[in-house]
Amino acid sequence: MEMNQVKKLSPSALAVETAVKEVSWDWGNMDQASPNVIAAAALRAAADQVEPIEYEVIDNLQYEVRSPVRDALLAIAAELG
Repeated sequence: MEMNQVKKLSPSALAVETAVKEVSWDWGNMDQASPNVIAAAALRAAADQVEPIEYEVIDNLQYEVRSPVRDALLAIAAELG
């Protein structure tokens, strides 16, 4: 790939990239966000892309369908920050 060509990302990769860009700067401290905060944002975005939240309706009540993969990614993200 030539230097001036921009690689086109999939919608899933773009969602992760956007999440990282949104948290990469800590406006409160006017400093770069910690690597853990950036990694956590990337994991949450990846979880949304790989295992989107699904719902099931039972007796007119809506329940979130739990996914082990999503839960594992979100647990790591929670641990990181």
